[in-house]
Amino acid sequence: MPKKSPAFDFPQDLLDAQAALEEVQAEHDQFARLLPWSAEPMVGWKSDKQLHSDYLSEKEDSRGYTTEEAERLAGYRARILELTTQIITHPYWATLSGPDRVQARTALKHAHDPAGPAA
Repeated sequence: MPKKSPAFDFPQDLLDAQAALEEVQAEHDQFARLLPWSAEPMVGWKSDKQLHSDYLSEKEDSRGYTTEEAERLAGYRARILELTTQIITHPYWATLSGPDRVQARTALKHAHDPAGPAA
């Protein structure tokens, strides 16, 4: 019989930081998908056919990021770093040890899932 995961009573500020991290990460990912493939202007390419493959790698020219795009991306990355640091250095983790700490971290990552924390 598998060992049942303990229930964790996360402090509200830790739950809030995790929710904010998930939101900012989703915004970052959505924004990054819209950016050119290269931060700097670059000439595109089309690869030659390779032995045992019909795949041809190809990239269009990249205009590079605008100043506004680069600043916005840097802002997302800074906020992600700030929230990640807030989460991993939270005093709550000192109240747990060993496998409980690992299970709690996993549970926190799923605390805002529609079905609730993973058991």
